Amino acid sequence: MDGAALYWVGNLLLGLAVGALGTLIGAGGGFILVPVLLLLHPGESPEAIATLSLAVIFFNAFSGTLAYARMRRIDYRAGVVFSLATVPGAAVGAYATEFLARGTFNAIMGIVLLCVAAALLRWPVVPGRKSDRQSAAGSAPEATGPPHPRRYSLTIGMAISLVVGFVSSLLGIGGGIIHVPALVYVLGFPVHVATATSHFILAVMALVGTLVHLFLGQFTQAYELLPLAIGVILGAQLGASVSRRVHGRWIVRVLGAALAIVGIRLLAMALL
Repeated sequence: MDGAALYWVGNLLLGLAVGALGTLIGAGGGFILVPVLLLLHPGESPEAIATLSLAVIFFNAFSGTLAYARMRRIDYRAGVVFSLATVPGAAVGAYATEFLARGTFNAIMGIVLLCVAAALLRWPVVPGRKSDRQSAAGSAPEATGPPHPRRYSLTIGMAISLVVGFVSSLLGIGGGIIHVPALVYVLGFPVHVATATSHFILAVMALVGTLVHLFLGQFTQAYELLPLAIGVILGAQLGASVSRRVHGRWIVRVLGAALAIVGIRLLAMALL
């Protein structure tokens, strides 16, 4: 196998892993992909990395959304409202990326990941809420979908989504690492509904961020997109299928542990 073919297969396998894990935890996979891209392309600009990651996240989120829709896990009311709220933040974040130096980019993302990881590892489920305990135990019936939250504040959710849109597009990480914890801990969503609804929101947000980056001429690695996109599309279907058999508590804990590792790595890169 020549170098070009090996490179293509490597990106395909990377996309598969990103798609599977990103869909499983509802985070889009950008928190995995961006650090890997930073390691593979040490001389590339933050905006180029963020653009490629967001484009891949869109394909991941779109594929995962289709899978979760078949399982009837998406809260469409929240998904539509919150995804629209991410649009202005995503547009501004994509524009702001070009003003970040590489070291600053690494440091900001490392700090964000460590903060979210600390919260997830400290509180893997919402105490005292029946719907979350059912989701964590995997007891939601597949025939009718898991229990959806009866009440939540659209205003708070929209405010969170606006910030998520900005941070996600700025760093190219998709936003699920912030949206899933917010949906669970702030708005009271069951874990499995939060991961599915987050994917719906991610599809819209990543598309907007990618289009803005393209408009600004920041997409310089289009040749990598095809194998990564194919990989995440296949991986997203795998991750959604596996999520049926994984307890909500462990989904959150896996997310927290992964974020902590990546956050430490990025801070180390920023300091070196």
